[in-house]
Amino acid sequence: MAAASVYKGAGFDFTNEVRNTFLTERGIPLPKATSTGTTIVGCLFKDGIILGADTRATEGPIVADKNCEKIHFITDNIRCCGAGTAADTEFTTALISSNMELHSLSTGRKPRVVTAMTMLKQMLFRYQGQVGAALVLGGVDATGPQLFTIHPHGSTDKLPYVTMGSGSLAAMAVFEARWQPNMERAEALDLVCAAISAGIFNDLGSGSNVDACVITASHTEMLRNFVKPNERVQKERSYQFRRGTTAIKKEEIRSLIVDEDVTAIGGRGRGAAEGEAMDTS
Repeated sequence: MAAASVYKGAGFDFTNEVRNTFLTERGIPLPKATSTGTTIVGCLFKDGIILGADTRATEGPIVADKNCEKIHFITDNIRCCGAGTAADTEFTTALISSNMELHSLSTGRKPRVVTAMTMLKQMLFRYQGQVGAALVLGGVDATGPQLFTIHPHGSTDKLPYVTMGSGSLAAMAVFEARWQPNMERAEALDLVCAAISAGIFNDLGSGSNVDACVITASHTEMLRNFVKPNERVQKERSYQFRRGTTAIKKEEIRSLIVDEDVTAIGGRGRGAAEGEAMDTS
């Protein structure tokens, strides 16, 4: 049997802490975690699951996309909302969607929500949180409606209503006050929209529109831009200024047409015809 390494003892390894302290003392700042923004939610109702998400994608303080789609396809009866790094959520859900299709073809059965949850949590745990995907997974299978949250490190929760993302506290406040068991479809859909709207109006990382997805045992309905609380309206005043309001201090006009002098080579008319003929052999 191989002997244990004399350079590394058992238990946790804190050698990077010495390196980080060394770099910090010399003015090299440690990298900071990227701040991401989203509000995604899900809740059970009488006939199935309703998922919801906002549509703002941020890049630091910049709104990179006002109308991105955060509810991702897994299977016909399963959808997954993603918060965190956009590329991580997009490709993680696409990978699991492909694996679920292969699993369905291999077993010959309709895939279950818990199978997708297990695949997602095992993948995220493998990368120890380096894949920045915080997910809300929901669907209806042979065992009934199922709703899970999957954190970037791989931990999971199974609850009747869930929220994730930077606007999750505002959304959870709405759920805690208004959610009830066995809600009707219209009532649950209004609740999901209210929860996402709370994130939109109370969190700078969330914004724009409300997307929703209603999943039942027989049908999945994607409601893209279901609510648009931030549509632009006509401005109250006109901000057109009269010509000459701003003084012109200097005026310079440049001609962009280049003048060319063309010099003819050889004679013209009869003299040219009598000149040396072109060799066409």
